[in-house]
Amino acid sequence: MRGMNLRQATLALILVALLPGLSACFSSNEVPPAATFPPSPPTATSTPTLIPPSPTPTPLTCLTQPGGVEEGVVNATVPPQEYLIYLPPCYHEQTDKRYPVLYLLHGQTFTDDQWVRLGVPQSVDRMILADESAPFIVVFPDDRYWNSAYGPDFGDRFIGALIPYIDATYRAIPDREHRALGGLSRGGGWTAELGFKNPNLFGSLGFHSPAIFTGDAYAVEKQLLSIPEELRPRIWVDAGENDRELPSIREFERMLTRNAIPHEFHFFSGDHSETYWGAHVRNYLLWYAQGWAEPPE
Repeated sequence: MRGMNLRQATLALILVALLPGLSACFSSNEVPPAATFPPSPPTATSTPTLIPPSPTPTPLTCLTQPGGVEEGVVNATVPPQEYLIYLPPCYHEQTDKRYPVLYLLHGQTFTDDQWVRLGVPQSVDRMILADESAPFIVVFPDDRYWNSAYGPDFGDRFIGALIPYIDATYRAIPDREHRALGGLSRGGGWTAELGFKNPNLFGSLGFHSPAIFTGDAYAVEKQLLSIPEELRPRIWVDAGENDRELPSIREFERMLTRNAIPHEFHFFSGDHSETYWGAHVRNYLLWYAQGWAEPPE
């Protein structure tokens, strides 16, 4: 090794000896694996608490549905006192709500379905759904025994048994300001007898073509005048121009006027028939409903 000193020659010999081993170490195309480390512990994160939105009140679907008519009977009387009852929309859903009650008495030879056939349930439905009236209950008592020995006892069954039963069984508002009584023909006669004798029970009395006077005009007037002024009911009277009961109805209206008893008198075209009463059902019902819309005096 010409030109090299001893030290350089020695280093050269060492390199020549090591070359085969170094070549073997780097002859493979494999890449040395990267160094691995234990995984980092998971970082704690907070899970957000989801607060549900306040529920938006959903209107009851029953508010757009009609009310219903159900059958009932008071078995504590002889004979049992049957009735039909109209319950307004949402009665069975709104279980904490109480309602005014209207009692409608039918005419002679008819039964408790007469007012139903005349369209009372449908008319009340329309009034309630159109927001023309607060919801109310209508009871149609049966007086089918008018021509039997039980006929005269209808008043006792009605006052003594049916009204307490309705107040206890249904969600009625049990006071006179929220209770009304009305009737057509014979039912109007009963309205005079029962309404004037029980002024503490009824805030409104409706007389629709009433058959009142058959020789007892004096007794009716005396009973009416015995009512304390603070318990005088609202009074509605109507009749058709061809009503067969028109003479007695006019005498009844004159009696009210003569004694300065506040009342409404409506004289329409028509006669003593279901056609006449059916044509004025809406007028009747709006008047009754107005009674419990007004604050008591």
